[in-house]
Amino acid sequence: MSGPAIPAHLDAAAFETYLGRTRWFGGKGRALQVVGVRRVGTVPGALEGGPRVVLHLVDVAYADGPAGGETETYQVPLSCYTHPEHRLDHAFIGWWEDPDHGWVHAYDALHDREAMACWLRSFVASRTEDAVGDPATGLSFHRLPGHELDPETAASLFTGEQSNSSVRFGEDAVLKVFRKVTPGANPDIEIHDALTRAGSEQVAALYGWVQLDDPEGTGEPLHLAMLQEFLRTATDGFDLALASVRNLFAEGDLHAHEVGGDFAGEATRLGHALSAVHDAMREGFPTGTTDARTLAATMGERLDAALPVVPELAAHGAALREVFAAVADLGDLHVQRVHGDLHLGQTLRTTEGWKIVDFEGEPAKTLAERTLPDSRWRDVAGMLRSFDYAPHVVERTLAETDPEVSAQLSVRADEWAHRNRNHFLTAYAGGDLTESQRVLLTAYTADKAVYECVYETRNRPTWVSIPLAAVARIGAR
Repeated sequence: MSGPAIPAHLDAAAFETYLGRTRWFGGKGRALQVVGVRRVGTVPGALEGGPRVVLHLVDVAYADGPAGGETETYQVPLSCYTHPEHRLDHAFIGWWEDPDHGWVHAYDALHDREAMACWLRSFVASRTEDAVGDPATGLSFHRLPGHELDPETAASLFTGEQSNSSVRFGEDAVLKVFRKVTPGANPDIEIHDALTRAGSEQVAALYGWVQLDDPEGTGEPLHLAMLQEFLRTATDGFDLALASVRNLFAEGDLHAHEVGGDFAGEATRLGHALSAVHDAMREGFPTGTTDARTLAATMGERLDAALPVVPELAAHGAALREVFAAVADLGDLHVQRVHGDLHLGQTLRTTEGWKIVDFEGEPAKTLAERTLPDSRWRDVAGMLRSFDYAPHVVERTLAETDPEVSAQLSVRADEWAHRNRNHFLTAYAGGDLTESQRVLLTAYTADKAVYECVYETRNRPTWVSIPLAAVARIGAR
């Protein structure tokens, strides 16, 4: 997404410095240059004496990128005050003389409760008014019917997120602000919209969203944020799995089904939940078919790309190619909208059951790729790989502190993974898989493990043994 030149009153260096110290900026560690800044609208709902909240899109280019190549675009909402607000020093971006408002001190608005209250008041107003936003720029707030918001609810920024920023409004709602943005319908909003309207109980209900209408003149919107139900009792699925594994490892010689922290019941319920979500997505979006030979070729190409990055994969290359080649004989495959990046960390356990979250898809793929129909078995494979990761992450941690127990822990980790994979898969499929389903699931699982090998090699080299072991098991079948 290309942007205009930087307005004369703004300091590009201020944005460059701030981006480099945030958790959500995807270009950390790379030499960067801010090449464009665009003001895309003012959030309504400002009170007298409060901040003026202005949304900006910042275009970034990298020194190691192709000359004249595409830029990345990040959303940086600014909370602007006439005088310094020292409570926001940690979120300070810069100060400059605005042509319309004089000298302002600008802060990242997500850190400012007063600024976030403007968002909430705008959503409240959009319940009864046809157009809430900034008509001059096409910025607009949208609401789904059925849920009332309290405009007096206090805002609180979540910590620890990586790619986006989320603000909780009391115990009622949470606003996810997309930091890296791309023109086109955001799949997280698109899918939550469809599933909420369908009455799905396996997702957090969507309350509304913020968009910029047709910023590039292509007819595509730019989605900036989404407001949805806050799951007050939620616990991260991967954290629950880790707790179950630790419980097993602490119980001496007991088997997984004999300990109080057995996860099999949760794995079963999670399988049912995913099946229900897939059924709802099949009803809510177009479906189709794809040629299995094309899928097999794509998996082979990903393996070819992975081999130079992970030389250890070469020992399993022939076996993996056999797994992928078997897919080519399956003919036309049914495809539909899917999650696309599913694992235990994308699930939440609540008192009302399992919820599946974050439907944005695999971050490394383009928006067009993430919205393409795919086989539902891709999501199943992602969950199976996650059931393998959880016990082996705990195993590695404990083995580092006591190497003598490493072999025993490995066996128990495999037992936990096998038990929970089976319970999840049986619940999801409703019985035994057909031979074609097994071929397809094995290939997707292998493809996911290859992806994990590349990811771990580049980000956590000491963990690459986890997916490599899975690749070896798949190749040995």
